[in-house]
Amino acid sequence: MIWALLAAALAVAVVVVVALPFLREPAPASDALHELDPAERRLLEAEEARDRALGALQELEADHRAGQISDEDYRAVVGSLRRDAADALRALDRLRPRAAGTSDAEAKID
Repeated sequence: MIWALLAAALAVAVVVVVALPFLREPAPASDALHELDPAERRLLEAEEARDRALGALQELEADHRAGQISDEDYRAVVGSLRRDAADALRALDRLRPRAAGTSDAEAKID
């Protein structure tokens, strides 16, 4: 009986500890989402294009290594996926604002 009470007390303590950060945080004034301006929207679209292109390339590489795609099929597709990824990365570089005092070499590392 005492073990059941201790287990219940421990469970309540764990729930309280986990819930405390959520209970302390003040509620936001509004649930409205920030509307993106055109520059932010273009940057977001470029980031999504980059993610899609790199994801497709990564999936192709994994399928080829797993033997699910033949060498001929891999060679037929990999070039266009690499071009798409490079185009997406170039577009993103054009849209990203440069940090003040950052040289071109440092910016390419990011």
